[in-house]
Amino acid sequence: MSHTSAPSGTSHDKLTVVVSVVAVIIVLALLSAFIWPGWALRSSSSSASSSSASSSSSASSTGATSSSPEPTKPTISPSSLPTDATSLLKAMPDSVLNFARTEASPSANWTSSSPLEEYTLTYSTGTDSADVTLIVAQWSTSDSAKSEYDSLTNALTGTELAAGNVKVSGTTTGSYVVREDSSDSKNAVAVWQNDTAVFEATGVRTSVTRFYQKFPL
Repeated sequence: MSHTSAPSGTSHDKLTVVVSVVAVIIVLALLSAFIWPGWALRSSSSSASSSSASSSSSASSTGATSSSPEPTKPTISPSSLPTDATSLLKAMPDSVLNFARTEASPSANWTSSSPLEEYTLTYSTGTDSADVTLIVAQWSTSDSAKSEYDSLTNALTGTELAAGNVKVSGTTTGSYVVREDSSDSKNAVAVWQNDTAVFEATGVRTSVTRFYQKFPL
């Protein structure tokens, strides 16, 4: 009995030693991975950074295509003015942003206030629905022009979009007001006085808003 029990004890001791050695190896491997060289942590960090960079790149790409700037140059050629065009008509720009002048002719919308001259012009982007119609007239005095300006603006009943003073070289030379068309909020009317001249721009709200802000007179 004592002879057969000795090998059993020896085998048990050996198994215990093997298990202990394996445990020590596992512990050393974990220490090696996460504490001293840090390769496992670096790998995890690298993976996170790569994922973050990919997300940022995707967001950046999406943001870059979310909107495009409004065009500032016309894609159509402006129409020529008549050979006998007056100084007032010649002062009308060929284009404003991407709106090109396509029509210009004498008109008589404000004859009751006796302007010296009056014209109606059309500025277009090439898309008829975005056209802006501009009426311009000139009087002999700024008071007469102011009287017509007041008459026109007092008749506007749509929601006010903007209003203020017209300034030239820092000097106030008139006023302006922009209102929604009372019969269609998609449209707008901009009226402004600059000294002896009065202007009225009408059309789609987005077109009028862009147009009047960049009109040079």
